[in-house]
Amino acid sequence: MPKTRVQKEEIVQKLKEKFSQARSVVFADYKGLSMKHLSDLRNKLSEVDSEFTITKNTLLNKANPEIKLEGPTATLFSYDDEISPIKLLVKALKDAALGKVKSGFLGQDLLDEAKILQLATLPSKDELRAKTVGILVAPIQGIVSVLQGNLRNLVYALNQIKLQRGGDAQASS
Repeated sequence: MPKTRVQKEEIVQKLKEKFSQARSVVFADYKGLSMKHLSDLRNKLSEVDSEFTITKNTLLNKANPEIKLEGPTATLFSYDDEISPIKLLVKALKDAALGKVKSGFLGQDLLDEAKILQLATLPSKDELRAKTVGILVAPIQGIVSVLQGNLRNLVYALNQIKLQRGGDAQASS
C-alpha cells in the first residue's frame, strides 16, 4: 500500500534526525542479498549501536540534499563507534559476494566507496585502546623490571657478604 504524503514527511523528518545523530552513515547497494542475509546483518549491526534500514532514495535525498542516490539503497546509521559497523557491513557484503558500498558520511565529511573501504581496514576503537594501553604500560613494565633486578642484585650481594662472614646461606631470620 502506498504511503501518504504525511507518512512520507514523517519518514523524512525521522531520517533528518538520524542523519544529525549518526556519527557515520554508509549507503550500500543491497541487490542480491536475501532477506535472511539482511536480517542477520541488521541483528549484528544493532549489537554495535547502529541501524541498517532500506528507504526510498527520493526520501533519503529529501532528508539530505547533499546525496544523490540511484538503485536499491540500504543505509547504515552508526551512533556510537564510527568504524566497527562499517567493518561489519563491508565484511558481510564481501562474504556474500553481493552488494557494495556506494558512499557515506563520516561526521560531516562526504566519503566515496574507496574511502569507506579504507575505513573498514582500520582497527576498531577497542583495538586502538588496547594498543595505546600496551604502549603506555611498556615503559612502566621496563622500570619495574629494572628495579626488581636491582633488588635481586642487592639481596644476592647481601647474601654473599653473609656467607663470607661465616653465616649460613640457608638460614632464615
